[in-house]
Amino acid sequence: MLDVETREEQAAPDRTKRTAALWATVVAVPVAVLVGFLIFTQVLRPGEPAPAPAAPTAAAVPDTAVPMAAPALAGRAAQVCPAITSRLPGKLRDLPARTVTAGPRQNAAWGEPPITLACGVAQPTMCATVDGGAGCVPLDTELLNMNGVCWYARQDPVGPVFTTMDREVPVQVTVPAKYAQAAQWANEFSDPVAARDGARTTGVPSGCL
Repeated sequence: MLDVETREEQAAPDRTKRTAALWATVVAVPVAVLVGFLIFTQVLRPGEPAPAPAAPTAAAVPDTAVPMAAPALAGRAAQVCPAITSRLPGKLRDLPARTVTAGPRQNAAWGEPPITLACGVAQPTMCATVDGGAGCVPLDTELLNMNGVCWYARQDPVGPVFTTMDREVPVQVTVPAKYAQAAQWANEFSDPVAARDGARTTGVPSGCL
């Protein structure tokens, strides 16, 4: 009899341990399932697009005016340039318009670094030979016909400079190197230029035709 009681007393702690372990398992399994479900619904939610990356912070635009030259306008340029600049957008895509130091009737700027437009600039001339020369456009240069306007693109330390080759009054757009696909930025001005700056009737390069 003494032996039986001793064995029962020894068995009791084992049953207690097994019971505690069982309850721990019962609690742990649902918790693990719940955690996995939450991860699945938050990260791998079917049918929903992945969260969009945070938009890059736009560069701050200074309050200062953009330095631009403003040669005196005469003749046709005095009529065409104000007609173009008066109807330019207040925003160029997401770039706000900025003031210029001179010639607001012929100059405009947007963003930082500024994309600029200058109306009434000197007309580029085509070189007499393929080799070209200082101050002229080589004959084998590929001109860009965009939305009815023919542009000559010249690489400058600041970035590409686009000048119209087929308009009565030349218009020039400078796109700093920061901006990708520079020609598409220049093309933003093709429609207002074509609408208010008539096409040249003589001296148009063959690459524009």
